[in-house]
This record gives sequence, structure tokens and C-alpha cells, in this order.
Amino acid sequence: MTKRLDHKLRCIADGTYAPRDFIIADAKDGDMGFGLTAPGPERWRDGTRTGRIKSRADYLAQIGEIVRQDIVDVMLMSASNGERLVEQGVFADSAVTPAVRANDSTDIWTMRHGVYRQGPSRPFRSADLARVKALGCDLCLYSITFVNDLDHDLRTLEAFRAFRDDAARFGIRYFLEVFNPNVDAGVPPGEVGCFVNDCIARCLAGVTSADRPLFLKIVYNGARALEELCHYDDTLVVGVLGGSAGTTRDTFELLKQASGHGAKVALFGRKINLAESPLDIVRLMPAVVAGTVSPADAVQVYHDALSKAGITPARDITTDLEVTEAVLRVGM
Repeated sequence: MTKRLDHKLRCIADGTYAPRDFIIADAKDGDMGFGLTAPGPERWRDGTRTGRIKSRADYLAQIGEIVRQDIVDVMLMSASNGERLVEQGVFADSAVTPAVRANDSTDIWTMRHGVYRQGPSRPFRSADLARVKALGCDLCLYSITFVNDLDHDLRTLEAFRAFRDDAARFGIRYFLEVFNPNVDAGVPPGEVGCFVNDCIARCLAGVTSADRPLFLKIVYNGARALEELCHYDDTLVVGVLGGSAGTTRDTFELLKQASGHGAKVALFGRKINLAESPLDIVRLMPAVVAGTVSPADAVQVYHDALSKAGITPARDITTDLEVTEAVLRVGM
């Protein structure tokens, strides 16, 4: 079956992009950073928490549900979970593209009581690309973090080059995630987006088209930074990552602002996974991007769906309509 991702990327490349071609990805690769807390809290049927963490089996079942819903274009997973779901036939005859996180640098090591993220990010890669390709998966995420330190950033770029060599050898496509610095990088407040944009342009300048990423996944650092990057190179397909769970309004507001300022991809992890009803969150995303439903109205529709399903919302509607992320409040 033709994958929607490939169709949408062709539309973007040939200049016929429309809001219906906006790429939506679910990032269910949290076990590569958060360990066994990645699946999120277990809930009773009414949405209230049991006090336990969901099991891996629950996590896999939720991934399967979202794939079968057939709205997201990419499902990002750890290699081990991708293997299980491919073996179960979840992606057989599906328009959803499976993807695997190729590396797990130290800035995503978010274990309970861990202190790894207090130091500058160090490159590390668990996944074996030959094994990933053998699963029938030809798409990976590679993540890099620049911290404005010569030795650390040089090691990061050397590891990125080694990954590209392996990806080319095994016929693996990839998309590139570029995080903001995970430590104080000496960049003036409000200028982190400029620093990251320059790092992206510099690190890809020496990479020819055969080895370039299909698209980018970056932090939304505001309209100015996003528009600057999209304007600089129209061959770069720029996407935003979701970050923390936030409110439901945060989720839909980020979609609206990012798509309105040039992003053509959204890759949301906790904003989907930690929602009371992930399927309803995903269902509303295309309408928000298309502008047929406003972020505020989408929150109301979402709460109506929770009520109809007998699910207790984590926040009352007034609280859930608040925009809590500072960068989004600036753009309103």
C-alpha cells in the first residue's frame, strides 16, 4: 500500500502542498528516554488514574489503535517495540509509515532520579540499522543537540556523519531531530532559535541531497525563528516537536501557530500519549491545521467527546482552555 507520508512529501516537493498534506506523526519512542514510565499513567475506564504505570503491552495496544485509526502518517517507536508490532502485522496493508528512533543521546535519558541530562548531550546509538531494515522498516529518526561547546558539538557531528554512512549502506531514510541546547550554552535569551537555525544550516551545508533528511523535527522557538528557517531553504521540510504535555489548548495552539508560520510536520509524543483520549486528540488535529476548527473550539469538542465517552477530564474546561507555554502566548 502507498504510504501517505510519501504522497505528502511529493506534494510538498512539487509545490502543490495544501493543508491536507500536513504530516502528522505520533512519537511513541519514549521508552528510549523515560524507561518504563514512558507509557504514562494507567487509567480506569472513566479516565481516572489507577496509581500504576501502563504496561508495555498496554503501550503496544495503544500504538496499534492509533495506527488503525488511520490519521497519523508516521508512527515513531523504539526498535524493540517496532519489531513487536511489525511481527503482529499492525503495519500490514496500512498507509501509516513505521519509523524507529535510531539513536538515544544522553540528553533524552530521563530516568527517575537520573542526573544524565545535567551535563552536555553526548551522542550514543543503540539501534542496529541492519536489524531495523530487516524488519521492513526503512525510516529512522536521528537526533542531535548542539550545546555551543567545540568538543561536544564536534563529537555530535562526527556521530551524525557515521550514522549517515550506515543509513546509506543499509538503504535507510531518516528525519532529523534538532533539540535546543540541554545546558546553558551562553546564548542570549530569545536567541536560541537563531543559534539552532544556524547550526542546522551549517551541519547540512556539506551534505548532498542523497544523504539529507526527509524532514526536520525541531523545537518551536516562535514565529520569527521558524519563518527564518523555512525562508532560508525551501527544500527543507520543517516540522515541530510537541515537548511537554501541557494543556489541550497548548496542543492545538502549537499546531495552529507552527503550521501558520511554515511548518509542514508535527511530531507529538506526550501531547498525544498523556491525553485522556489520544484518539480524539489525533482526530481533531487535521481540522485545526486546515483552519476549519479553532484551537479553542477544538478543546470544547474534545471535552464533549470525553463527556460522551464517560471519561473524567484531567482538567476542567476553563483550565484546559489556557495557553500555558510562553512561546505560544507570545504568538497569540
